[in-house]
Amino acid sequence: MTMKPKAKKFRIRRSPSAGASQPAAAHPQPDARRPAQPRQLNPLEESVLDGTEDGFPDDGFATAGRAGAAEPAAEQANAGADDELAAIRKEGLTGRQLRMARRLAQKHGLPATSDYDAVRLLRRAGIDPFHRANMLELVSADGKATGADGSGAQDGVVNLPQTIQPKKQQLPSTQVMDAAERARSVMEIQHDIARRRRRKLVLLFTRLAFFVFLPTILAGYYFYVIATPMYATKSEFVIQKADVGQSSLGSLFAGSGLATSQDSVTVQSYLSSRDAMLRLDAELGFKAHFSNPQIDPIQRLEANPTNEQAYKLYKRNVKIGFDPTEGIIKMEVVAASPEASAAFSEALIRYAEERVDNLTTRLREDQMAGAVASYREAEERRAAAQSEVLRLQEELGVFDAASDATAVMSQVTNFETQLAQKQLQLQQLLDNARPNQARVEGVRGDIRRLEALIADLRSKLTESGGTTTNGESLAQISGQLLLAQSDLETRTVLLQQALQQLEAARIEANKQTRYLEMGVHPVAPDQPTYPRAFENTILAFLVFSGIYLMLSLTASILREQVSG
Repeated sequence: MTMKPKAKKFRIRRSPSAGASQPAAAHPQPDARRPAQPRQLNPLEESVLDGTEDGFPDDGFATAGRAGAAEPAAEQANAGADDELAAIRKEGLTGRQLRMARRLAQKHGLPATSDYDAVRLLRRAGIDPFHRANMLELVSADGKATGADGSGAQDGVVNLPQTIQPKKQQLPSTQVMDAAERARSVMEIQHDIARRRRRKLVLLFTRLAFFVFLPTILAGYYFYVIATPMYATKSEFVIQKADVGQSSLGSLFAGSGLATSQDSVTVQSYLSSRDAMLRLDAELGFKAHFSNPQIDPIQRLEANPTNEQAYKLYKRNVKIGFDPTEGIIKMEVVAASPEASAAFSEALIRYAEERVDNLTTRLREDQMAGAVASYREAEERRAAAQSEVLRLQEELGVFDAASDATAVMSQVTNFETQLAQKQLQLQQLLDNARPNQARVEGVRGDIRRLEALIADLRSKLTESGGTTTNGESLAQISGQLLLAQSDLETRTVLLQQALQQLEAARIEANKQTRYLEMGVHPVAPDQPTYPRAFENTILAFLVFSGIYLMLSLTASILREQVSG
């Protein structure tokens, strides 16, 4: 906490006797006219010599911390104190230093009559008034700071201003400065202010030169002289997705960057990974290229570098960005030669294309494996159904139940036709008055045989225990064969569908669903891209200036808090 200096007011009163006894030290009255007067008095001096009432009592004010009024003999004894005060005034002490000296003198109980006198008394007592430890002692041990007037509370006792005896008051000097002395004092103050300003400016420029200008010059020297020229190859590509069957909701984002954003982010992460760096080093010698002694030490890898060191340099020289709105991946590869830069860029693009192609490899393999398994299962079941039909044919001794039943029915029809003819022939014979008994019995025998044959044939179709090899009827055999043949037909249809799915899966597996399309092909530059000497030097100047400004502000705040 800073305190404003308090101006002390004094009143000069001259008695007629004093003016008569000491004409050399007194100022003449305004109406006195002396030819030997060197100059005209100003109104302030005239008011002082005129004895005008200024509102101060004749015996002065009682103040605290002052010594009693010294006797004229004591003033003569301390004539050397004025010289010390004049020397202290020439030191150019600030108002804050004078206030701190006054408070320190009051703390030590020194009878200081002014701020400069406080400095004089402290130095006589062997105390440096401007030492930081002495400034910190102004704060009491219990954490209570002294007041603006130097008073403080210790051990519960309040230090109030003490009065002094009126007889010991010290009156101000009657010496009045003339215009020459006043002008000299003003010039001294102006010179002192200019000197302090020059000193502060010199210190400021010294700090700026050490903390800002010198590092900036060193950085500019590196960028302009030492830094190895680097060549950057830029390229842009986008990941496209083939038109496959999509739902109505998925088709909304088809053709936009959102449709392949996940693939683009995956490719970006892969190109920025250690895997890509190690593959690039294995194929094109990334570490060996940047370990070349012709590269400056800051950008060069040491001999036999570790993977972590190479990866840090790889991340600094391979910059990959992704624009999610357009779905474009931008890549910049920096190398010490344009050919190496272009080769590194093309290799990374090839790695990215392989990674994009492999993103759906597992999905396509799973689809193909499922289609193959389904086809094999359908084929096995169809073979089992066909084996069952063959077993039934061999076991029942029937090639085709329908054809056998048709043959039996044709025989039954033929025999029934012959039976009807024999019955008609019998009726004709019986219609005679005297039929031939032998012929009648013959026809009747034919009818009986035909009926027995027809019944036997019909029993083969509907009754078990017929004339088949296993004793089953043709109806049972036909039912079993029809079931087996229907199962065979169903398995045949399923096999055809599985075959179609297998062909479709094979087509999808052979087709590339995602592919990389180049927007900007990598072209080797013919001029160095880095370092950008001017831009980097300006940036270094701004950075060092900002650091210096932050440090100076922090130091000023801390100094204010400690000494305030």
